[in-house]
Amino acid sequence: MAQKYYPEKVDVSNCEKEPIHIIGKSQSHGVIVACHKDSFIITQIGLNSAHFFGRDHDEYLGKPLSHLVGEDLQGKIAGALDSADYLEVHEFSLNGKNFVIIPHLSNDSLVIDFEEINEQYENFNFQKQLSTILKTLSSSEDAIDLCRNAARITKSIFGYDRVMIYRFDEEWNGEVVAEEKEENLESWLGLHYPASDIPKQSRALFLKNRVRIIANVNYDPVPIVPELDPDTGNPLDLSKSELRGVSPIHIEYLQNMRVGASLTAALVNNGKLWGLIACHHYSAKFINYYQRQTCDFITQIFSNELSLKESNSFLKEIAFSGEIRETLMNQIQAIGNIHKGLTKAEVLFTDLINSGGGAIILNNKITIIGAGPSEKQIKSLIKNFLSKREENFFYHKNLTQFFPEAKKYQDVASGVLCARLGQSRKDYLIWFRPEVIQTVNWGGNPQNKAFYDEEKQRLTPRKSFEKWSEELRGVSNSWKEYEVNAAKSLRESVSYLILDRQKQKIKKLNKEIIKAHEELELFSQGLSHDLKAPLRGIDGYAYILKEDYYHKVGREGQLAIDTILSSTAEMNELIDNILSFSGLNAQNLEKSLVNANHLVNDLVSSFNISKNYPKTRVVIQEHLPKMLGDKRMINQIWSNLLENALKYSEREEHSKVEVGSIIRDNKTVYFVKDNGIGFDPKYKDDIFELFSRFSGGNFKGTGVGLAISKKIIEKHNGEIWAESELGAGTTFYFHL
Repeated sequence: MAQKYYPEKVDVSNCEKEPIHIIGKSQSHGVIVACHKDSFIITQIGLNSAHFFGRDHDEYLGKPLSHLVGEDLQGKIAGALDSADYLEVHEFSLNGKNFVIIPHLSNDSLVIDFEEINEQYENFNFQKQLSTILKTLSSSEDAIDLCRNAARITKSIFGYDRVMIYRFDEEWNGEVVAEEKEENLESWLGLHYPASDIPKQSRALFLKNRVRIIANVNYDPVPIVPELDPDTGNPLDLSKSELRGVSPIHIEYLQNMRVGASLTAALVNNGKLWGLIACHHYSAKFINYYQRQTCDFITQIFSNELSLKESNSFLKEIAFSGEIRETLMNQIQAIGNIHKGLTKAEVLFTDLINSGGGAIILNNKITIIGAGPSEKQIKSLIKNFLSKREENFFYHKNLTQFFPEAKKYQDVASGVLCARLGQSRKDYLIWFRPEVIQTVNWGGNPQNKAFYDEEKQRLTPRKSFEKWSEELRGVSNSWKEYEVNAAKSLRESVSYLILDRQKQKIKKLNKEIIKAHEELELFSQGLSHDLKAPLRGIDGYAYILKEDYYHKVGREGQLAIDTILSSTAEMNELIDNILSFSGLNAQNLEKSLVNANHLVNDLVSSFNISKNYPKTRVVIQEHLPKMLGDKRMINQIWSNLLENALKYSEREEHSKVEVGSIIRDNKTVYFVKDNGIGFDPKYKDDIFELFSRFSGGNFKGTGVGLAISKKIIEKHNGEIWAESELGAGTTFYFHL
């Protein structure tokens, strides 16, 4: 597998994927040393080792770590690795200099940052300030007050020229929400910055290494040698290194802002990057490891306080929305109608969330509340956008970004929150938010994110950071997390109610079907008694006429008597078939293993082929697979299919009927094939309907046999179908 290297040239094609964690260089205020975590043999080291340690890098590569730090310190680090303890920071002296060494694991390497301790700082004095920091941040009234206090404390302790609290929005654009600065500097409070200023990979690294210092923006990057780990051939992952070098694009970005040094600390809320403490100094400025630990402490207290304040606010909103939701559901139950319960009672479903209006679409009925699109526009929104999305929930503050047609009504519905009800893609609860026309002040034109510098032959960041104002249209206020959760909860409650009512309807319908089935059975029994009794009388007297008077009535009389007898026979068969069809549901399956060859051969013999169908040849496949099912019902299937095949092919000059089986989709499929009259393929489904006949009046039949066969096969969880062409025969396939 090809290894990923830090690119020699960062340009338009790879800027978004710049692998800044394997940059292969360090900042100049310390030395990075990497060794194998098991052997402690030094594998990579910064080229500036001679400046800090007094020896060239070649004298350390391939040597044990103890060659640099001594056996005692190497033993302490090894002990921490063996016991899986946190790797502690140690102090260490060499070549007349005092260092703090900061170890961490990176894959199979132990990476150690060696930073010189600046003696002018009294390191432990900063720890005394922690109590003051805790009290000040804890006493903040709200999130904005917390930001102001954090900015003020950070500037007081570390002395940077400008300290900003930078908050991300849902699209990772940033806004300066608090600021402390030197009096001579222009204020950046309220300015916005595009997401591209802090790209995705940089934001990800802030969650691994929360405090990041650039001591001198104009430093000369220090190469780490060799570039690749000699054991693995991979570049060194410096994600957690305090000394990790800086992306050349970010360096140029800071230089364009005329910044000389920076300190950036991640503000995390519930595991997600919420914002940054961004400190700028307009000359080089170094703060040591212990000071940065104080900064990390500030960010942790800030994050805890922010989570606490937002959680309290969230819980209040959840409690309020819970009361509204309960009232709405009680209204629905009292009124007995979902539409009216949500839109015609004292509390409306739009009261659940701060919105300009809303709509409920259920069972092809639309009810609109407050300001929003027209009924026609809502139908188009559902048909052309919402119904095409897989998720049950969609919300955004800028609908036109996804559905340009919404520009027509952005003044009342720039923002939408849509909840699909049940499983239908036609039923929705929708909240609308109006457009909020606002002027946003950017720190430079956000469209000028970067440009290609022909001289440098690479992408270069924008140079202008002058305030640039933009009027935003088609955007509403953002949907808060508690609002989305409230809508989801209401959706679940209403969907459950819809489902419960559907179950009740199905239950009622099922009772009606059972009752109708019982009435059908009674009707069938009555049919058998009421119709067959007079039919027997007609048939009996017709036979008497034939036996006693047939020779006396002449040809027309004889034809009438024969017609009466044949008609009573057909009527009798029809009644039997109807009784058979109607009684199938009530019959239990008595399954057994059926020898298909024996059954088919017995049926063919019963048809007396040589006498009744003298021109027909019947071919039966040897060794038909055995069938598992109700033998009496299976016999009826074969009987109906064979009788049809014989009847509709007997007029052919070389009539032929074939019986066999094939394997299709891992199932044993049986077939009966004839070369008879066939039928139009468009009727391939209709032929299985009760009383359906498509053979014309030249063939006798009741139109019930195939319907019975299909019902029996479905009772066996099987399937039957036909393939045919007019004049080209028919093949019936089925499986159980």
